[in-house]
Amino acid sequence: MTTPRFFPSVLVLVSSLALVAQASGVVAGDASPATEGTEIVQLPEVTVTALKEPASAQCAPVSVTAVTAQTIKEANIQVVKEASVYAPNVFINEFTARKLSNPYFRGVGSSPANPGVTTYIDGVPQLNANSSNIELIDIAQIEFVRGPQGALYGRNTLGGLIHLTSLVPSLKEWTGGLESSCGSYDFREVRMKVSGPVVPDQAGFSLAGGYSARDGYTRNSFTGHDLDSREASFGKFQLQLQATEDYNARLIIFGEHDNDGDYALGDLHVVRANPRRVDHDFEGYTHRDIFAPTLLQNLRTEIMEISSITGGVWWRTSDSTDLDYTASPLATRMNSEKEYQLTQEFRFASLQDAPLELCENLKLAWQGGLFAFTQDYDQNAFNDVGVDTLYPLGPFLIPIHAQTHDQAGAALKNWGAGVYGQTTLTAWEKLDFILGLRYDYEKDKADLNPLTTTLVTSGMMPSMSMVSGRSSHLSGDSSSVSPQFGLAYQLTNCDMVYGKMTRGFKAGGFNALAPVGEESYGEETSWCYEMGAKTEWFHGKLRANAALYYIAWSDLQLNQPVPDALGRYFIGNAGAADSKGAEFELDCRPFKGWDIFGSVGYTDARFDSNSFSEHLDVSGNPQSINVSGNRLPYAPRYTANLGSQAAWELDAQWTLYARAQVTFYGDFQYDASNLVSQGSYSMADLRVGLRKRHWFTECWVANAFNTHYVPIAFEYSKSFAPSGYIGESGAPMTVGVRAGMNF
Repeated sequence: MTTPRFFPSVLVLVSSLALVAQASGVVAGDASPATEGTEIVQLPEVTVTALKEPASAQCAPVSVTAVTAQTIKEANIQVVKEASVYAPNVFINEFTARKLSNPYFRGVGSSPANPGVTTYIDGVPQLNANSSNIELIDIAQIEFVRGPQGALYGRNTLGGLIHLTSLVPSLKEWTGGLESSCGSYDFREVRMKVSGPVVPDQAGFSLAGGYSARDGYTRNSFTGHDLDSREASFGKFQLQLQATEDYNARLIIFGEHDNDGDYALGDLHVVRANPRRVDHDFEGYTHRDIFAPTLLQNLRTEIMEISSITGGVWWRTSDSTDLDYTASPLATRMNSEKEYQLTQEFRFASLQDAPLELCENLKLAWQGGLFAFTQDYDQNAFNDVGVDTLYPLGPFLIPIHAQTHDQAGAALKNWGAGVYGQTTLTAWEKLDFILGLRYDYEKDKADLNPLTTTLVTSGMMPSMSMVSGRSSHLSGDSSSVSPQFGLAYQLTNCDMVYGKMTRGFKAGGFNALAPVGEESYGEETSWCYEMGAKTEWFHGKLRANAALYYIAWSDLQLNQPVPDALGRYFIGNAGAADSKGAEFELDCRPFKGWDIFGSVGYTDARFDSNSFSEHLDVSGNPQSINVSGNRLPYAPRYTANLGSQAAWELDAQWTLYARAQVTFYGDFQYDASNLVSQGSYSMADLRVGLRKRHWFTECWVANAFNTHYVPIAFEYSKSFAPSGYIGESGAPMTVGVRAGMNF
């Protein structure tokens, strides 16, 4: 593995090669015309929109990996986690119950309630990660933008953002398709789409929907049932209006209903010794509903472009689980959450094809905007814990069963507003000076209900109740300024080098369920220093991009266990940390019908001195431990992906294609204590199929060598987990077939 000292040499080498390519005419943009009559083989141009205006991915001064609609189709990507393997230094620790899916970029991440990497769906931020892990349907592109994006996006883009955009309905012709899949673990799925003009060139619509289900990967030895099943129904409706040449509007309505099984959690040592096997006396469920309407509007005037994004997200979940995760009837949990959010953004920008000309060699492009949101979240959690014990009654010991009912809840409300602006001054058509600035203000309120405990005993003992803590009605406000400074030099039309310095922040707030004295947590901030190079070679047949970064942040927010409350965690500020690393991406199309792709990332993310985190001792009591120098959780030392896809035309109608890729993850820690970790592992995926003009059929294998790994684990009471941790097994090898038709 490359060491940090070698990283500057990598960047110098890439930059030098780009300069050599410019001088020698190897780069596609400067290449001589192809011989007349020959077919030009090039990689397709990729346009990204995560910087709030369309730009060539090779000309954007940011570390971004775009997973296009073509890749989504060819790799059959159905959830964001499946797309994340192509982005270096990106890791998503997803539970078997899909509502909990937390992304980590370069070691930066956090809890669902306050994500460090926010998912944007058609420009609408998912303020709580419970609504971000959805079935992907009618998606045009997924962009993984790494590094703080506070200057344009503000809160909770400390590590970057995931940007999803939907396909635009057709205004000219009717298109559609139907496909179905089946596979191991009784996997079955059907998806459909239709799109076309209502009024040609003026109005069109699209309707897409599907159903997906499978049995659980994990067997419950106590009952003989599978445990972690999944089932989802989902749909998306879009209406596109091109009222005039300069004004268009699009309405997007998405909905999803999930009926998932229980968490497949067990003692970490047991799960590792017996993969995908647990012993639960109680089998629970996880249900989720999402409804998300979005209205996009764009207006072009003679002097500027104006856009509006109006979004609403309503979601609710209910779940129950065997809280002791053993075969004994000791503890269960019922939990319900719901939230609605409304967001509104107005953006103003200079015309893309007509920046302001200051003089002959200076041009100025600009954008600015206003953003506002409101968020209302409620949670109620109910734990039921039973204990058999002996109670002294005079000279006798009387056996009794004590049942403890713990209930706690919270209502969190907040609203905020931000104003931002960014300018790009271009000199001599090659050198860009970038300056961005954003100001955010936020107001938070919390109604925290106390932990109410009811003790019910059998036999001669009376029942009793007690309340731990007091009802809290809290409020607070905060503000933050997020600047960005950048410099980019365009070597050719396809090659550039850049450097930038950006500030990001993760909002502070209130914990829904927390111990006394930990009801609130402070803002987390960071500065990121990054430089990179983007190059094209051999007349556009090969692209190679590299980046180096260093992140320094303070008041790091960590999930920490609530003492004497099973399965409950709160956010606390642990101290300072830094992360440094490198990323490299390569795409190559040497011949028609053959693509090679790969990426590799290295991260060294550690706590700085005087950093502390709360943990449980052997007796389950809280203790503050010094984690200075420890590695940050869920920050693999490296990530890598290498793959290829090839297609062979058998005749004028038939095409045979095959795709193979392998993904690597370095070892990572489960929490700040660094007591337990997951070792490095890899997974291979294979796909082969036959395609005609309007239909296809294929076979696929995921995790082809049945690698066993535990992608997520966390600290737990040793009364129920002797190892002190519980975890879930990763997905096993699965095989299946897929077939479809289109028009």
